[in-house]
This record gives sequence, C-alpha cells and structure tokens, in this order.
Amino acid sequence: MKALWNTYKQKKSVQGVFLLIYIGVTSLGLFLAQKSVTAFLLLLASLLLLYFTNFKNLTKWVIAGVVLVFLLPFTASNGDGYQSYMEVATLVGIYISMALGLNIVVGMAGLLDLGFIAFFAVGAYSYGIFATAQANNFMPFGQFPLSGESFWIFILIGCFVAALFGVLLGIPVLRVKGDYLAIVTLGFGEIIRIIFNNLDRPINITNGAMGLPSVTPPRLFGIDFLYPSQFYYVVLIILVFTIFTVRRFEHSKIGRSWKAVRENEIAAQSMGVPLVKTKLLAFAIGASFSGMMGVVFAAKQAFVDPTSFTLLESITILVMVILGGMGSVPGVILGAAVMTILNLQVLTEITNWLNQLSTSGAFSIPDALSPSKMQRMIFGLLLILFALYRPQGLLPAKNRKYNEKALRKGSEEAAGETGSENSPIEKTQEV
Repeated sequence: MKALWNTYKQKKSVQGVFLLIYIGVTSLGLFLAQKSVTAFLLLLASLLLLYFTNFKNLTKWVIAGVVLVFLLPFTASNGDGYQSYMEVATLVGIYISMALGLNIVVGMAGLLDLGFIAFFAVGAYSYGIFATAQANNFMPFGQFPLSGESFWIFILIGCFVAALFGVLLGIPVLRVKGDYLAIVTLGFGEIIRIIFNNLDRPINITNGAMGLPSVTPPRLFGIDFLYPSQFYYVVLIILVFTIFTVRRFEHSKIGRSWKAVRENEIAAQSMGVPLVKTKLLAFAIGASFSGMMGVVFAAKQAFVDPTSFTLLESITILVMVILGGMGSVPGVILGAAVMTILNLQVLTEITNWLNQLSTSGAFSIPDALSPSKMQRMIFGLLLILFALYRPQGLLPAKNRKYNEKALRKGSEEAAGETGSENSPIEKTQEV
C-alpha cells in the first residue's frame, strides 16, 4: 500500500488518471442523481484533489476551469435542484472573495479587523440605492432606478468606494494595534450598520430598517440576470480576478512589506518599510474585493437591508480565514468553502433528514436542538478544535523557497556588470 502511495505521489500520469476517473464518476453521479447533495460535494472535492497534484499551475487552472465552467453547471442542470446548487456555489464564491480580502488585512498584514462586513455593506448599498427609486429622494437630477446595464459599472464603483472607506478606517487606527485595533474596527463596522439603519431621516437615503426592495437586476445583451445560475458566472469571473490579484500581491514587494509589518512593525520600519502606506494599502485592497461582491450580492438578492451586515457576519468571515490558515490563499479558499457549504447545505440536509425520522416516528428530537439552529455552536466547536490541534489551519501558509546558489550567482554577475560599466568612468575621472 505504501509503495502504491509513493508511486501516486511521484508520477503525474498516475495522478492524472486517478483525477480523471474521479471527476468522471462524480460528474456522472450528479448527472444521474440530481437531488444528491453528496454527489455535488464530491464533485467540488475534485478541486481539492487537484490542488495536491504535481501538475503545473497552468494545468491546474485549466482543469479547474473545465470543472467549474462546464462540468458542474451541466451535470446539475437536468434536475429540480439545479438553481439551489448554483445558489450554494454562488454564495461560496462570494464568501471566498470576501475571505481573501480579509486575509490580506489579517493574515498578511496582521491587522485584526472585526468590522470587515462594513465594506460589503458599502458595496451593496452603493448599487442598491441607485438601482431602486430610493435615489429620487435626494438626487436633484437623473431618473432612477438605473437600468440593469449600470450594474457592470457599479462593480467598479463599489470596488473604489469600499477602498475609500478602507482608507478612512485605516487612517485613525494607524497607531493602534492588538486588542485596541479589534475594538476600533468592531466599532467601525457597527457604526456603518447603524448609519444605514437610521439614514431614513431627515432625508430618506437608505430607507432605514425597511431596506431597499426590488433592486434592478443586471442586464447584458438584453438578458436580465434573475437566476443563481446566471450570477454564478459573474461571481466566478470576479473570484478568478481576486485570486490572481491576491497571489500577485502575496509575492510582490507590497506583500513582503505586509508580512514584515505582521511579524514586527519596529523591525519593518527600521528596514525602510513605510508603515502608513503599507497599512492603508492593506485596508484599501482588502476592502475593494468585499465591495465588489457587495454589489453582486445586492443584485442577486434584489433586496438590501442592514440585518445582512451584522457583527456575526464579520466574525464568520474571520473564522473562515482562521480555519483555512491565516496568510494562506489556498487555505482561505478551502476554509471559506467548507464553512459556507457546511452552513448552507450539510447542516440543512442533516436537519431535514432528522425531521423525516422524527415524522416517521423513529425518534423525536427537540426543535431547539436541530443542527441548523445549532450552527453557531458547531462552528465554535470547530474553531476550538482547530485552535487546539491544528492552529495553523487546514492548509498553512508556505513561504516561497529560493535557490541560494542561483541568487548568489545572480548577485555576483550583477556586481561584475556594474563594475565593468563603472571602470571606464573611473579611468576617465582619474585621467
């Protein structure tokens, strides 16, 4: 058995055959059993298996694209559960994007933010106000609601507005860290929610606690986006952009500055890292991803109200980051997916199964003890277990390894070229 496992780990061909068989079997299972949540989850698990293969990154991206763009929607499209599956997949994408944004602030820069959901709310209200008749109450010009074509522009507007609010949050907390930073960001998140809840007088801007109903759906080429299967592709495109951007930042000069600030602010500053610029960039970039998904969320739900942006939501996103592994992009993706699927599907299905057993008379379970109502306790237990036995998360962050000999050789060659270039100048000056 050990020899087979070693062969599987070392040979890409064996991994490819196994992965192909696995994807084929799970896709066929979902196609034949449309109401099988297990088949749906097993097909999604193929992406986790793909991550652990030895293929090149481009190959992994291509295979993941085939699964997410073609196989998953096609195999789930022939049954009554199609839209519910796409709803779960869409929300998974939304939460992954938000968790990646928070991972920049918490995981990479080490700034504990308990009010991150406020940026999500800013993006949602940015579109919701102008995509309903609500803007007529305070806008002196224009006709509202705006058409569905404006949704695509508001994705960028939500990104920039959320980034602006991220900077506004970052400025007063530059000198605060630790527990005090958590308290300040918590207060910021609650202030934003309360403002949206009470901004219905003296001028009715957000419609207060009543929320904004009948948000105009997006439109593209004359087609209105009304179903989760349509929003799925929008979320998928934004998610790919988010992952690509975060990965580029992670290994850039800015990413290394964030990690230096996380480890030791004084040491980072002594090495020339600008603390103000670095922290503000972390808040702004992390908030921008949340703002974009806030616009998508408002359009998908067709309703926006302050109850969707509570402190509990911020804590849930933070748990996703901690569960997956702070600072780890693959880990955060896995943590957000696990938490969302556990909340939306697994606990719900277990509750329905127990209710059926209770109805048939097999045994009786009090309604207050149903898994769907105990989800916060279950999440808390998971967090405690991981804090005790796997504090680094499901997929811990890995530092990039460099070839020391190649770096030394490159630096020597660069020094030699610099010396040869400077020698004529030195000779000229000496003459």
